[in-house]
Amino acid sequence: MAVTLTIIIFVISYLLIISGKINQALVAVSGGVLLLISNIYTWNIAFTRYIDWSTIALLFSMMVLVSITKKTGLFTYIAIRFAQQVKGAPIPLLIGTAFLTAIGSALLDNVTTVLLFVPIILTITKLLQLPSFPYLLTIIFSSNIGGTATLIGDPPNIMIGQAVEHLTFSSFIVHLGPVVVILFICMLLLMILRFRKDFSANKQLVKELLEINPNDYLEKTPMLYQSITVLVITMAGFLLHPVFHIDLTTVAVCGALLLLLLTEKELKTEKVFQEVEWITLFFFIGLFMLVGGLQEVGIIDEVARWIIYLTNGDLPVTAVLLLWISGLISQMINNIPFVAAMIPVIQEFQTYGMTYVDPLWWALALGACLGGNGTLIGASANVVVSGIAEAEGEPISFVRFLKYGVPFVIFSLVVSMIYLYIRYLIPFLG
Repeated sequence: MAVTLTIIIFVISYLLIISGKINQALVAVSGGVLLLISNIYTWNIAFTRYIDWSTIALLFSMMVLVSITKKTGLFTYIAIRFAQQVKGAPIPLLIGTAFLTAIGSALLDNVTTVLLFVPIILTITKLLQLPSFPYLLTIIFSSNIGGTATLIGDPPNIMIGQAVEHLTFSSFIVHLGPVVVILFICMLLLMILRFRKDFSANKQLVKELLEINPNDYLEKTPMLYQSITVLVITMAGFLLHPVFHIDLTTVAVCGALLLLLLTEKELKTEKVFQEVEWITLFFFIGLFMLVGGLQEVGIIDEVARWIIYLTNGDLPVTAVLLLWISGLISQMINNIPFVAAMIPVIQEFQTYGMTYVDPLWWALALGACLGGNGTLIGASANVVVSGIAEAEGEPISFVRFLKYGVPFVIFSLVVSMIYLYIRYLIPFLG
């Protein structure tokens, strides 16, 4: 009965989120509360086991840093400078957006990158009166592809790296970097081919843009220099994570607290908190509760056991099935809980005599990270981009995103499967 009820609540909540008729955060949290009322789990279990407070704290901290920095005009300055460098041309702007997002997502993490970059691109599209959707879609795809390449780029990779000691920062780059580059180039070509007809540069607006002095938008007060300094320190902390092993959330929280303390006289803390995307944070909390229900009644664990049963320990079959299952499931639920369930399963494979399981880790990472491109709730970065865009009056339709996301995920999984076979699995084919 509990399993059936959990599935019903999850499916209804998911359908309501897709419809977009009710606020997504309200739907997700309401679904989570229904699970509590139904005694699927208790508040204590939801808060201590299923809600990922580390992710919530990281998001909150970065939102605080972005909110304060935004007041200084720095993002507007960067946006104008970036747009002027590409002469206001829509396609070079799209290409530049993709490259910067992918590189940022690989070196920092994709959630931090989109928090920093989405306000910039929305400023540019408003200045040039360009459609924002192609750029936001490119940012989401680029962030998830770029984040796949490194240990710190996407939460599933961080979890895998923490679970498997010999998979280092360089290991992820060496093993996942080549396929990431291939997928990024393909994605960029597809975006240009699909949206090139939607772009029309307004010559008058471009002329006005080139005549703007970006320095006029900077508020040259102590808060500007404090914001830049703390942002640089925070980014350095992210980059040095493999060296000092300081948790990314701890770095972000320290950066936010430091900037709040430094700017308290110039910008009151309560004003900063008013700018935080609370809707996005509560949406994440609701999602964690909904997926926690699936974990509580054993549905995710059952999927893991089903994979073992179907593959019977055959490495190539297991790797391919794991890639597709993780890729398809990550479109429907946030990829973090699924990866958490699969890590002990892959470790268990070694007790069945499968001594070399590295291809399974790469299959899980590729499936979970790239599968997140399928829907607006598939990955953390997607939810953040959607929340910022809605707050700025540029909402992204769930269904419209789905039309682009699902086909691209299928394409990405096919490319990844071919890559896995060529690089790792051919020697194991019987």
